[in-house]
Amino acid sequence: MILQTTFLFIGTTEVIFILFIVVMVFGADKIPEIAKGLGKGMRQLRDATNDIKGEITKSVDKHGIDKDVTDNITGEISKLKDDLEDFTGSIKRKQ
Repeated sequence: MILQTTFLFIGTTEVIFILFIVVMVFGADKIPEIAKGLGKGMRQLRDATNDIKGEITKSVDKHGIDKDVTDNITGEISKLKDDLEDFTGSIKRKQ
């Protein structure tokens, strides 16, 4: 059995091919600049989502919205996932 790593449903060979094309198009000297820009963009996106989460949490606390409901729903969903895993585990066949 050959194990192959997948990233976003893309195999290892496809990732290598994409990296090869990027090097051919932009050149090896521009790749660090591109990676730095992507890193800054990802950091800004993460900071923005954390700010939004913080504002939502503050609003929930300020208005006294009951968070137990969401905790209960999350617990029920995880129980359902576990039950579904148990059910599908007995159905799946080894290939």
